[in-house]
Amino acid sequence: MDMPREFDEKRDFVRVYVDCPVLYRHPGSREVAEGQAKNLSGRGMMFIAQQELPVDSEVEISISPENELTPSLNAVVKVVRVARYRKGEGYEIGAVIKQVLDEE
Repeated sequence: MDMPREFDEKRDFVRVYVDCPVLYRHPGSREVAEGQAKNLSGRGMMFIAQQELPVDSEVEISISPENELTPSLNAVVKVVRVARYRKGEGYEIGAVIKQVLDEE
């Protein structure tokens, strides 16, 4: 007898789990902070930040994975979810990619 599925993945893009540094800053600011990227998809990402970022704020992010198979990402993202990090200090920041930027 098959059990009904209680949860179906509704995402349009596959989520890729990563563990690499992410640099982020508010547009126009020179102050850069470092966090830890945890997952990426074609539409968004989740990273750990030491500071709580306001929902609906935009930040510029730069990710340079350590392996050569994963390309770097420079983008403007919009914060859509903020929660205390369950596995340590800081905040889980869920963000939607608004604009991919050219490499600088």
